[in-house]
Amino acid sequence: MPKQILLWVVTDASLPVDSEWREALSDFRVISVPSLAEARLTLSREIVDCALLTGVVPDIDTNDVLELLHQADPLLPIVVWHPEMRATEAVRMIRAGAHHCVGYRDTAETLRDSLANAAEEKRRRVRARQRAAAPETWRTLLVGDSLAMERVVETIRLIGPRRCTVLIAGETGTGKEMVARAIHQASPRANQPLVAVNCSALPEHLLEAELFGHVKGAFTGAINARIGRFEQANRGTLFLDEIADMPIELQAKILRVLQDREIQRLGSSETIKADVRVIAATNVNLLERVRQGKFREDLYYRLNVVPVIVPPLRQRDSDIPQLVEHFIRKVCQMEDIPEKSLAPETLARLRACPWPGNVRQLENSVEMAVAMSGDRAVLYAGDFGLPNAASSRAVALGQPAAPEGDAGYMDFESAVSQFERSMLERALVKTSGNKTAAAELLGLKRTTLIMKLRSFQGSAMVS
Repeated sequence: MPKQILLWVVTDASLPVDSEWREALSDFRVISVPSLAEARLTLSREIVDCALLTGVVPDIDTNDVLELLHQADPLLPIVVWHPEMRATEAVRMIRAGAHHCVGYRDTAETLRDSLANAAEEKRRRVRARQRAAAPETWRTLLVGDSLAMERVVETIRLIGPRRCTVLIAGETGTGKEMVARAIHQASPRANQPLVAVNCSALPEHLLEAELFGHVKGAFTGAINARIGRFEQANRGTLFLDEIADMPIELQAKILRVLQDREIQRLGSSETIKADVRVIAATNVNLLERVRQGKFREDLYYRLNVVPVIVPPLRQRDSDIPQLVEHFIRKVCQMEDIPEKSLAPETLARLRACPWPGNVRQLENSVEMAVAMSGDRAVLYAGDFGLPNAASSRAVALGQPAAPEGDAGYMDFESAVSQFERSMLERALVKTSGNKTAAAELLGLKRTTLIMKLRSFQGSAMVS
């Protein structure tokens, strides 16, 4: 590995002649320059890891020297050494942009450590700039900008570049696998495979073989050797979906893999190194499973290094317009048909629905709407197979007034008419006189509502 480059700006003071001080620079390939002009010229030609400024540049304040060097390389950490360095002067220079200051009271070892830290800081700054400049392609996997989703996005930004194990929790259909894919895409492993395994889809003996692989003859039907999902995900990411359904005997083997980063194929005693990042997902409370004795406590804490909670759709209903638009575009592209649009009143109905099946239910509903709309370019509420407005919105109108009259004798038709009129009045009050909204509230067609209102001629409600 080539040595890192140190730019040594030597002015009217130099390091002590002791070999120990000179040895502090031996870890670097040193480029020594006698002036600020040559230092700036070098920075324009070379990629320098850190700089050492010794002494004072004639006729210019040290703060200005730091600024001019940073103009040439804004990411350059600069260590300042001067035999008469005092605490007040060191504070002033650090505020002006120096990475560290070394004086006569410090040792050569202090200088060595300061330069090593400066070079590491340069690498960190370069990586941060590269991340900032690179587009977050993974962000397109997560549709929506609600506060609940932004919390998830910010967590992914923080943990994506790390190797830590992640436990994703959320209701069925909230998009836990998409979050796992986003974490993988946000990581340095993005160009390596993401391998997904549904832990509830296979019986125990097949799941173990699926995860770890097997040698020929390991069990009945093992005609040939086969690598498992851990090996397939080597240097990449393994996504264990529905981890709560994993048999407890198999959980012990998963725990060992997470601890030792090694696996054994079924029927083999050979250990194989596995450089795999594990992301697990669950739609149940794993701690409750631990209390029930159905999930290992030690595995729970090994998986739950960083928890990510995916919010249900009812907690991010402001994302529904973006989600619907995204799914319409996706379905129309799959069907190779012109993209359809959404009637304005339909969006209000979609946002009013509870969506117990979350994002997955919404996507299926959009696919149904595109199919049921036929050649129409506009999608209406009826295309989505939504429940009637009264049941979906569940808006309480209050108890209608009891029919008037003698309790001993009551004309049935009059009582029903009075009850119906009271319901209509309350719906209109609730919707501020908006007949379309009142019809939706009552689960009626607008034309039906208008006819019923007209039947009460002379009433103020038809004015």
